[in-house]
Amino acid sequence: MPTEFEMRHKNQKFAAAARSGKKPTNPSRQEQLSKRSPIPVWALGMILFVVIGGLVFELVRLIFL
Repeated sequence: MPTEFEMRHKNQKFAAAARSGKKPTNPSRQEQLSKRSPIPVWALGMILFVVIGGLVFELVRLIFL
């Protein structure tokens, strides 16, 4: 078990970090999930592939046919 001196030192260090504006703790799971995109990266990639691929094929059809 830590001594009273060690606990006091850690508390002072934590308080100093909190006052300086640094985030003193790790973000919670709910905060991490709120920052994530609602659409997964692979789904966005598939949508872009279909849209851009369709656009390329349509341009090829218009130009060469």
